[in-house]
Amino acid sequence: MGIITIKCVKCGRKVFKYQKMGKGRLWRCWKGRIIEDQSVREGDVVKCTCGNVIGIDKGGYIRMRQSSFTISS
Repeated sequence: MGIITIKCVKCGRKVFKYQKMGKGRLWRCWKGRIIEDQSVREGDVVKCTCGNVIGIDKGGYIRMRQSSFTISS
């Protein structure tokens, strides 16, 4: 699929630029594939700058919250 931009569904700001492999939904963002990271971290919670929770940091990846982001190419 290539390089995608992950944006906050509430405010529309860019949260990640990410290299997605394969088809289908984005359930996890592997940290090694994140090209740009504009997120805010509170412990293991990954948020947009507006405060919207995007996902949970699980070590090697971020488990994405499906209702919190949109994807554009």
